[in-house]
Amino acid sequence: MNTIVFDLGGVIIDLNVPRCVENFKRLMGEENVRNILGIDDEGEGVVAVSAATRQLMHDYEYGNISTDDFLTTLQQYCYEGTTIEQIREAWMSMLAELPQAKLDYIASLRQAGYKTVLLSNSNQMHWDPIFVQYHLDRYFDAVFASHHLHIAKPNREIFDYVVREANIDCEHTIYVDDLDKNRAAGERFAGWRTCASIDELKSIIS
Repeated sequence: MNTIVFDLGGVIIDLNVPRCVENFKRLMGEENVRNILGIDDEGEGVVAVSAATRQLMHDYEYGNISTDDFLTTLQQYCYEGTTIEQIREAWMSMLAELPQAKLDYIASLRQAGYKTVLLSNSNQMHWDPIFVQYHLDRYFDAVFASHHLHIAKPNREIFDYVVREANIDCEHTIYVDDLDKNRAAGERFAGWRTCASIDELKSIIS
């Protein structure tokens, strides 16, 4: 394998979805967390019942609306008196630790001759501080984020774009993503071999 494509959240940076859910419950109630944010404690329970709020989450991940617009819209569903800063803090609480050992491992792959690529469904609030704090540009030959490209996993368009722009040899690529639907898309649309974690990746290429 000569290319490793990494997801960010849940693979490189740890996520604490239950903490985020609990923080939003205090701001808008449990029902709104499920119906507005469309998440549950596991993070994959997209159960939003409102087309408008489904579109809100979609538009923010795709970079079609600003952070300010996203926050002020969420504020409409929160208890009276909830501030924008409280909503921002609750949203950011989804992010946990980014172990330096993971970045060191990715750096070692580059030193060993692998092309490393970052492919993330993200949003501006989560992306900007992570990218700056951890200098992610130092660890990857190419970086792709949904809110920059206005396309997202698991849609075919983003896989086609990444393969083309990063000049990826799909037959010699491993894709690391914690979500089943994204791995399935990588296999189907790009023909990549996939795994769910960096630990699993190590077992493959050791």
